[in-house]
Amino acid sequence: MKVLHINQSDISGGAAIAGYRLHQGLLDQGVNSRLLVGGVKTSSDRVAAVFSKPRIENQLYRFSARLGLNYINLLGSFDIPKHSFYQEADILNFHNLHTGYFNYLGISSLTERKTAVFTLHDMWSFTGHCAYSYDCDRWKIGCGKCPYLDTYPGIARDSTRLEWKLKNWVYSRSNLTIVTPSHWLNEQAKQSMLNRFPIHHVPYGIDTKAYQPLDSEQCRLLLGIPISKKVLMFGAENLKDSRKGGDLLLKALENLPESLKAETMLVTIGDGGEVISEAVRMPGLNLGYVNSDRLKSIAYSAADLFIFPTRADNLPLVLQESMACATPIVSFKIGGVPDLVRPDITGYLATPEDAQDLSNGIVELLEDKQQRHRLSKNCRAIALEEYSLELQAQRYIELYSQILST
Repeated sequence: MKVLHINQSDISGGAAIAGYRLHQGLLDQGVNSRLLVGGVKTSSDRVAAVFSKPRIENQLYRFSARLGLNYINLLGSFDIPKHSFYQEADILNFHNLHTGYFNYLGISSLTERKTAVFTLHDMWSFTGHCAYSYDCDRWKIGCGKCPYLDTYPGIARDSTRLEWKLKNWVYSRSNLTIVTPSHWLNEQAKQSMLNRFPIHHVPYGIDTKAYQPLDSEQCRLLLGIPISKKVLMFGAENLKDSRKGGDLLLKALENLPESLKAETMLVTIGDGGEVISEAVRMPGLNLGYVNSDRLKSIAYSAADLFIFPTRADNLPLVLQESMACATPIVSFKIGGVPDLVRPDITGYLATPEDAQDLSNGIVELLEDKQQRHRLSKNCRAIALEEYSLELQAQRYIELYSQILST
């Protein structure tokens, strides 16, 4: 079986990492897997960049941007059938199509000769422009009058009804099977224009050997963290991203009892973490952007709790990583987070946007070592049982085979 994944990048960004892990899992199962991506970061004969036509695409962008339409200027997508990866593939697997490398109008032509799976990593595939719609559900009725024009990917004018209609038109001429990693996104897709296709739920997989519990004291010594400290960890690609809730974390930490703050340290991965620790007057360690699985495992293992104050998310990879390293989680009951953060089983779920409730969860778990130990064991056990990379790959192979046989 030959599978071609089309994604934003091979390893840059959450959706890219998720897609690359699936690619590796399929290779381990003997599947001939390849990637065509917008940005190539690795060196492999199984990874290639999608075609682009910079000169004409840049000229068209001046026009399409003024119309408020993203990505329709990207003509290189229509040349993908000329690539040997496409020609040799038995089945396509689309992933994140909205980071400025792919023209969604090309989906129908790409699926004329090749059937395809479309793995959703957010809501963009069925909205009028946004990756997450928050409290807006106008995507169910055709968008228009968008309340969040600046939400990624932002637009200069409200053409959301037109983009919604263009996507709907493309899907009416496409051959797709939809996969959603979280139960939440599965329900959203079933209420969207994508409900014309079969919709399956297959969670992301994680390498539970690369991410596993390490000796906490040794990890703290490696990172220069005092053994006596309680350790909170927070991570996001950009800690200043409003969707990731850095401001909510700031409020939650400010609400912690002063006595608890004095004995607690904040470890952050991503850009901007030092700002939070300085603002709440807590000792902090910012590791910056980390792409090493080993270093991330060390950080998770050094932490008592992983804090994830998100406003919108699908099935966050960092939560899977934290669970695989046996680190309990405090987060909000939002999107696909409850798939992973299960109250009194793997962590604490706070009411969305309620920084005080988030703070309460931190206090409750930090002050109860016995409960943390129990949640820690549950995290690792669930990661092994439900989210192994082998299980994800097997589920995709079964789905590919089923599609190809029919």
